[in-house]
Amino acid sequence: METGKQQSLLSSNTNIKQSPSALQDVEINGVGDFYKEFKRQWYLAGPAIFTSLCQYTIGATTQLFAGQLGTIQLAAVSVENSVIGAFSYAILYGMGSALETLCGQAYGAGKIEMLGIYLQKSWIILNATAVVLMFTFIFGVSVLRFLGQTTVIATAAGSFAVWMIPQLFAYATVIPITKFLQAQSSIMPMALIAGVAVISHVVLTWVLVKKLGWGLVGAAVVLDGSWWFLTLSQLTYVLWGSCGVAWSGFSWKAFNNLTDFVHVSFTTAVMFCSGTWYLLSLVLFAGYFDNPETSVDALSICLNILGWVCTVSLGLNVSVSVRVSNELGYGRPKAVRLAVIVVAATSLLIGLLFATLLLVYRKQYPLYFTSSQEVIRLVEELTLLLGVSTIINSIQFALSGVAIGAGWQSMVVYMNIVSYFIVGIPLGLLLGFKFNMGVKGIWYGIISGASMQCCLLVTMVSRTNWNNEASIAEDRIKHWGGDIRGEEDGHEKTSSKAVY
Repeated sequence: METGKQQSLLSSNTNIKQSPSALQDVEINGVGDFYKEFKRQWYLAGPAIFTSLCQYTIGATTQLFAGQLGTIQLAAVSVENSVIGAFSYAILYGMGSALETLCGQAYGAGKIEMLGIYLQKSWIILNATAVVLMFTFIFGVSVLRFLGQTTVIATAAGSFAVWMIPQLFAYATVIPITKFLQAQSSIMPMALIAGVAVISHVVLTWVLVKKLGWGLVGAAVVLDGSWWFLTLSQLTYVLWGSCGVAWSGFSWKAFNNLTDFVHVSFTTAVMFCSGTWYLLSLVLFAGYFDNPETSVDALSICLNILGWVCTVSLGLNVSVSVRVSNELGYGRPKAVRLAVIVVAATSLLIGLLFATLLLVYRKQYPLYFTSSQEVIRLVEELTLLLGVSTIINSIQFALSGVAIGAGWQSMVVYMNIVSYFIVGIPLGLLLGFKFNMGVKGIWYGIISGASMQCCLLVTMVSRTNWNNEASIAEDRIKHWGGDIRGEEDGHEKTSSKAVY
């Protein structure tokens, strides 16, 4: 590798003129170093959580105003967001997350100029994917009818989906930019942009929907506009030179070796989507019980709570992914090990905190979501399972960030398939329907699968030789760097954990 490495942000401002094999790793000296790493991670996680909350609020605000228009309008927005929109976002977000591995390790290794090429590759792949996904928006009515929605709701949601096609391409453009900036620990600009976006979104939605009476069309226009404001603002930040040598302009080199890049993106998408769709299956199966309205409403409330908790966990996922990828690229395995220990302890404490709050206020919090006594009772009964799920999901998100930072996406995909679809869902269906345990049985199965996946991740992380992973990261950077510089390196090593 070339000399003159730039150390990852949050570690030091000193430039090291050695190869990874010659770098002196950090020494871990007790609680003080633990606290320093904790601060580094929350420097990244805090703004990431704020950004996620702002983006979540943008969609929630649109649903709030749609609910004031009528029940059909609310159903249209909710169904489009949770089915068609969420399906596409999950795929694009998963594919874009491949940049967390590649950009993060390249940045840590000081190969800063490679980041712009990776970004352009991701733009090409995600926008091509968005063109394919666009047909689920165009034929949204047929898709929703196939999934069992009523004609009225399917028609309203399908019509709204067509208006949301611009948002789809905003996703495809902004997600790679987000990962590109996160790899450089450039988090605050995104948080500031998101804060402006959410404030303007609330104001403009009120003006177009309430004052001017544009209805769902007004809601769609503002929602599209808000996402494109996020996209163009971040794009401007990148193009106007705020990223230094990480962005040196558009290049035809972005079209080189796209096949390998598609493989990395696809693998990461499968890893991300399998977990997302696994939880959504809980609601789907609940609709087949007696009195499905109560079951679905109760589960929707529980998953809404879980979604807020996951917003915090996603911030930790982002921060540890950046820390692990940067330090592996920089060749400091002890620093990686410390980052893993800190995020595991932090995520466990956060999960325990939320679980405790839910159990203490289990009779109060359902009242904020519904007035149905039947639903409230069922939510109270499910609170213990919800608490357990918050703990498991918190740890799971954190360790998934470690896996992405290290480039283990392929291995995690196999873990997800076995844990979720071979163990979790079949066990849940067996308990729920065969043993008549109802919604609780389904959730017991879901928790069993998630617990198995979490245990596998813990086992893999705890047994990892981080010195070897630092060497693998060096090889990965050489592999992708050759596409840019035209270098030849005929004796590079490969590994079963590498994503290329």
